[in-house]
Amino acid sequence: KQWYQRRVREFYKTSDTLLPPVKDTCLRVDSRTLSPEEFRNKYELPRIPIVLTHVMDNWPSMTKWTIKKLAKKYRNQSFKVGEDNKGNSVKLKMKYYKEYVACNKDDSPLYIFDGNYGDHRKKCALLDDYKVPDYFTEDLFHYCGEKRRPPYRWVVAGPKRSGTSVHIDPLGTHAWNAIISGYKRWILFPTHTPRYLLKQKLPDSEAITWFKYL
Repeated sequence: KQWYQRRVREFYKTSDTLLPPVKDTCLRVDSRTLSPEEFRNKYELPRIPIVLTHVMDNWPSMTKWTIKKLAKKYRNQSFKVGEDNKGNSVKLKMKYYKEYVACNKDDSPLYIFDGNYGDHRKKCALLDDYKVPDYFTEDLFHYCGEKRRPPYRWVVAGPKRSGTSVHIDPLGTHAWNAIISGYKRWILFPTHTPRYLLKQKLPDSEAITWFKYL
């Protein structure tokens, strides 16, 4: 087991160079020339995944959401970085998370996945740094009322090797994602994908392991 863990750590240190290159087949569409109606008819209804470009050009988050600036403004605010074995939230103050990111060598690093920032009296300022694109303004959950609606927005940040394994979003919903900095690998499967292709026996259930073996 110790030998395996050492080999895993060595692999993870150079994971960016050892992982096979990904053939990016996702279509890029310029949001400046795409109306919400065109988006719905051409891509949403036929279930064609795309990357929308230039949506975030004027977002304040593009310059304000660096780890240095976030750690300064939200240094004493706690963000969710995981759960313990009993399902309880594990949180870190931003100033400690900055230190963790700078020096971590974990096989599967902790990453911020906070769904309550919009309801927090100080962290809610993050809402001012971005705008929901016109293509995604429809929100059926608002009919539940703010007190009853399930989580529906998250701020996510993490170092290399962090991520999730195969999953379906909460309540079968669909989320739009915006990358402020860095990069993230996605693999999207059609709904008819056989289960045995998704749930295979691996050394562990971490995201980086899934990408390496599958």
